[in-house]
Amino acid sequence: MARTACRPGAAEQRVLEPAIAECPACGRRMPVEYYARRTVATLGGLVGLRVQVRRCHHRTCPRYHQPYRPEAEGRLALPEHEFGLDVIALVGALRYQQHRSVPEIHQDLRSRGLAVCQRTVTNLLDRYDELVALSLADDRRLRRLTAKQGRVVLALDGLQPDVGHEVLWVLRDCLSGEVLLARSLLSATEADLAKLIGSVKSALGGVPIAAAVSDGQHSVRNAVAAALPGVPHQLCHFHYLREAARPLYDMDRHAKKELKKRVRGVRPIERKVEGRDDPQSRAVRGYCAAVRSAISDDGRPPLDASGLKLHGRLRAIHASLARAAGKKGDCRRNSAG
Repeated sequence: MARTACRPGAAEQRVLEPAIAECPACGRRMPVEYYARRTVATLGGLVGLRVQVRRCHHRTCPRYHQPYRPEAEGRLALPEHEFGLDVIALVGALRYQQHRSVPEIHQDLRSRGLAVCQRTVTNLLDRYDELVALSLADDRRLRRLTAKQGRVVLALDGLQPDVGHEVLWVLRDCLSGEVLLARSLLSATEADLAKLIGSVKSALGGVPIAAAVSDGQHSVRNAVAAALPGVPHQLCHFHYLREAARPLYDMDRHAKKELKKRVRGVRPIERKVEGRDDPQSRAVRGYCAAVRSAISDDGRPPLDASGLKLHGRLRAIHASLARAAGKKGDCRRNSAG
């Protein structure tokens, strides 16, 4: 869904000027050619930029008539982008650290006051992936980080933002927490994953990979065995725990389904108080909203059981209703007395 409303005007205005006035190629002075204007949406609000652009007018210069823009502009946003780098970083964190879906990220950004559509969220995720891949392309940086510890424990996992999209495969060092490689693949065959592991081995230089950690996917197991012969390969602790807790998870899911059956009739109650604005109707709508929120808020098994969470929230709502009914009865007795 595209954005249907215009963005408001920028609340903050900034003037950006290049740090140097001399051409970096020939050393001659570059006169101010023009001022460019752009508006960047940041987490702090809309920022209007008045960007000073210089050009070299010497025909023999390699940078003849090429625009030289302020260096500080790149700290705020990518070229020809309307959202700041802080927004892109937040979108990446919500997706890959908190495992939010695109609609959930869209709602989070809207709650922060950003005028953004879901399609733009997808584009921002693509920009984040490109920036991560670019930052990881420096082999010398990886060698400096891993050479100090003398070995690498390789973790391999695939992240899929939405069904049908490419899978972002992330290879990370468990000891330092450093991401060694991030690349999107349309398929996850043994040969494709083995190439990724081989790329990491080449980037590390002489730093050995002492062990590997992944989920139980057969293509991943075969790729590790082919690319890292003789290296110990362990199933990650989360997947161990998930498999061990599967019987409890099934029971918890069944309990949640039965609890939902008892509280799905909130819509008829809401219809009875539509159009009213008295305290009692507002309280009814508040309790209905609390029930809706409790039903839709899933947990994250195996550590956060959704059925137990729903049971606890419904008990809290029931206790609140009981307290409200008791106060109403006390008020009636006092008025009768």
